[in-house]
Amino acid sequence: MAGPIRGVGLTIFWAAAGTIAATYVLFPAAILVRGRLVRRPLAAADGTSDVTPDVTVIIAAHNEEQSIGSKLANLLATDYPADRRQILVASDGSDDGTNAVVRTFTDRGVRLLALPRVGKAAALNAALAEATGDIVVFSDANSMFTPDAIRAIVRPFADPAVGGVAGDQRYLRGGASGAMAEGERGYWDLDRMLKRAESESGNVISATGAIYAVRRDLIPPVPDGVTDDFITSTAVVAAGRRLVFAEDAAAYEPVASSGGVEYGRKVRVMTRGLRGVVLRRALLDPRRTGFYAFQLLWHKLLRRLMVLPLIGLAVSSPLLLGAGPIYRLAAAGQAAFYGLATAGIVLRGRPISKSRLLAFPAYFCLVNLAALHAAVNVVRGHRIDRWEPQRAPDRASVTPGTLDDPDERDRVDDSSPDPATERVA
Repeated sequence: MAGPIRGVGLTIFWAAAGTIAATYVLFPAAILVRGRLVRRPLAAADGTSDVTPDVTVIIAAHNEEQSIGSKLANLLATDYPADRRQILVASDGSDDGTNAVVRTFTDRGVRLLALPRVGKAAALNAALAEATGDIVVFSDANSMFTPDAIRAIVRPFADPAVGGVAGDQRYLRGGASGAMAEGERGYWDLDRMLKRAESESGNVISATGAIYAVRRDLIPPVPDGVTDDFITSTAVVAAGRRLVFAEDAAAYEPVASSGGVEYGRKVRVMTRGLRGVVLRRALLDPRRTGFYAFQLLWHKLLRRLMVLPLIGLAVSSPLLLGAGPIYRLAAAGQAAFYGLATAGIVLRGRPISKSRLLAFPAYFCLVNLAALHAAVNVVRGHRIDRWEPQRAPDRASVTPGTLDDPDERDRVDDSSPDPATERVA
């Protein structure tokens, strides 16, 4: 009996180990090497003037009283011609002071769309119907632009092959600390490097909600139950145009305020993101999208479902302790890694949890647990269409003077409570 069990264990171990190695080492390495070898430079403006097309900035907001005033002041202070900039706030059934705050900016060219509670997708669609700019810039209510961010994000559109531009999200100084925050920072440092390589050789995979821009005629209606920035930005690739990265187009956000909030946010984002991949599954065909299909498969499916081979490796390793030193080493290494992750989570909020020795294992486990939760949601047909933003008081107002080092960034969406308590349409 031990023979068949060991045989199954060996199969699971090596299949899991191979998948993990390909996902975490081979695919990123291939992207970085390709970025060096394959170059697709952008066509630039004629050099006599900057690119300043008519732009519409859209913000979908629900109960953002604490941050919307700072956001609008920030946008109005950007270095972009006021006569070529339209700002729309689609207020999705806000019942706090959001609408009142926005109305104080209407004499400065900001337009409020006061909607009933329809969900973010419908709010965005309502705003898109009112957009007049040739380029639509999307942003979140708590994302603060650098003064030249709008100029920087529209500059690549001088190349007619470019249909969309992903900006760069960065951290605010004085944000959350601990294992989750430190792990998130490190993760996005790597992501920025990969985006540079992807953009230089073709397309980035998708944009993130803090700052991105798309030609208005390429934007489809946003469906419910998906990550809107993914669906909107990948429409560019589906249309055969380029989606590129503008690192100098920067927006700053705080990191999530706690591990519990961050876990709930990740479950929500990944659930909606996986549903988005299902809708965009045609992009996974390399005959249609070339190398981009492999990028999408790696980033949005393999990485998000990596919890399955990780479980396979964890289960099979103890069964193979007597099969050789490599299996004993694998079991010991996993025990040490998950022990450090547990310590990072248990000790969060204490200075020691900021150590990378604890931060990265803790963040790694947080992400993969959230991914498993999200995958179960998708299999069960569970959709997350609406939620209540949950902001910490200290996240309400930020100014460019509080910006941290530009090499630090985060992917932060509207924070949410535990997924079990989220409003689901």
